[in-house]
Amino acid sequence: MSHAPATARTGTTTAGALLPDLLPLTAKAVDAANTLLAKAKTGVLASVSKDGKVSAALIEREQFAAHGLAWAATYVEALRQLSAYAHRMSGEGRFGEFEALIVQAAFGEYLSQMAGGIPMSQGETVRPRDLGLTEADIAAFETPAVKKLAAEGNTPDVRARLAELIAANAGAATFGDAGLEDTYEAIRDQMRKFADAEVMPHAHEWHLKDDYIPMEVVKQMAELGVFGLTIPEEFGGLGLGKESMCVVSEELSRGYIGVGSLGTRSEIAAELILGGGTKEQKDKWLPKIASGEVLPTAVFTEPNTGSDLASLKTRGRREGDVYKVTGNKTWITHAARADVMTLLCRTNDEPGYKGLSMLLAEKPRGDDANPFPAEGMTGGEIEVLGYRGMKEFEIGFDNFEVKAENLLGGEEGQGFKQLMQTFESARIQTAARAVGVAQSALELGLRYAQERIQFGKPIYTFPRVFGKLVMMAVEIMVARQLTYFAAREKDGGRRCDLEAGMAKLLAARVAWAAADNALQIHGGNGFALEYPVSRVLCDARILNIFEGAAEIQAQVIARRLLEGGN
Repeated sequence: MSHAPATARTGTTTAGALLPDLLPLTAKAVDAANTLLAKAKTGVLASVSKDGKVSAALIEREQFAAHGLAWAATYVEALRQLSAYAHRMSGEGRFGEFEALIVQAAFGEYLSQMAGGIPMSQGETVRPRDLGLTEADIAAFETPAVKKLAAEGNTPDVRARLAELIAANAGAATFGDAGLEDTYEAIRDQMRKFADAEVMPHAHEWHLKDDYIPMEVVKQMAELGVFGLTIPEEFGGLGLGKESMCVVSEELSRGYIGVGSLGTRSEIAAELILGGGTKEQKDKWLPKIASGEVLPTAVFTEPNTGSDLASLKTRGRREGDVYKVTGNKTWITHAARADVMTLLCRTNDEPGYKGLSMLLAEKPRGDDANPFPAEGMTGGEIEVLGYRGMKEFEIGFDNFEVKAENLLGGEEGQGFKQLMQTFESARIQTAARAVGVAQSALELGLRYAQERIQFGKPIYTFPRVFGKLVMMAVEIMVARQLTYFAAREKDGGRRCDLEAGMAKLLAARVAWAAADNALQIHGGNGFALEYPVSRVLCDARILNIFEGAAEIQAQVIARRLLEGGN
């Protein structure tokens, strides 16, 4: 039995909560937000420019403002895509009350934050003045459309009505129509059924025991086509686009982020080989990756480099028909059970990025007793809070041999360029994983709130409880639409590093907020390891760190904006 809050309020009705002329209001608000962003860009540019040029040193000094600009731009793009979603859904006759209330609540909240302060993290809020905006700029931003949405878009009545709709649709694939075409909805349904049957009943036990995801589950994923999703059909894949990858990643991560992330390694490896591999390398590796016969892992990070890839020190020296690799790598996911490593190392003495090459380094599968049964390779597990199921490793190489024919592309010095080509897809996929984790948090929080009785009634009836869940649903939809947009841009062959970065930046924050609030709804029980929400909280935390920490992501977005990106 679902429990929804009472929504009647003195002098108001929930029927009046739906804003008339919502679609034109959102379009006008996006225009106003875009104008404000242009002024903010001008203000930040003035503080980071010297002699008419953007200065890297000044961007670093004014990092708070630069990153604030990235967040403001992310908000504007998110609202633009949410407005586009609303117009598209309306044209298809799919824009019902649920969807409309989500859109207006999102606009009400994000517009208010743009005028008052955008949270970059729990303790960092960027204010308009930090971006060089004046009171006059904010007054100009607050057009009639912005004022109406800010004042009436996200009211207590709106949240109460949304809470009713969420309760009535508990168990739905998404709260509100996600706007996907039928093919993608069918994929979502298939992946959700698999996650519900094969993943969710076991995920918490895998987490608590720090167990590997069973190979039987990996095999089932391979049979479903997860590892060959975006690999062209000529190489044994399904030949689908990145939007399908988003749906699959979202649903599997909703079940368990480890399962949702298994496909990431295959996605990265396949993209590397498709973009930079020789014909022979494509013919050899892509069919095996697509079928799941070969499990790849990405070996990029070093102990003292993090995102500073130009400082990588691991060396691969050519000796005859092999490269001998020596050095240390860390934070390598699923390393022991992988069959091939996409290994970034320095193969010549060229400085910085120029000396880096990518090797397709073959290795035997290991296990807990002997993770790396290969000559010249040692390592151990890094114990982690969450994101388990594949395990993290540090690896030491000492003259580890890689066939020279496995130099990606057959030319040295191309490694960084090749890796850069994967960043868009990796960040889009990470954003989708974050949406899935957030959805899991929402479902766990909702179930608990409806079942937990306090003071004679379910705690879902209390505004501070259902309000948290409502805002989870609203922000999940925002992050979802921004992520799908980035995927469509990628599928269309357009540069989308900006959009991919924005999707990842926002979705990671949304996932962490959702997990934190879901645990809060559980109260003391949420702090108990037996409750799955404790796992979801740990899993959500990594999303702001890997595939570009939030600060690095904001830096990349800011540089693009300030140096001429749109």
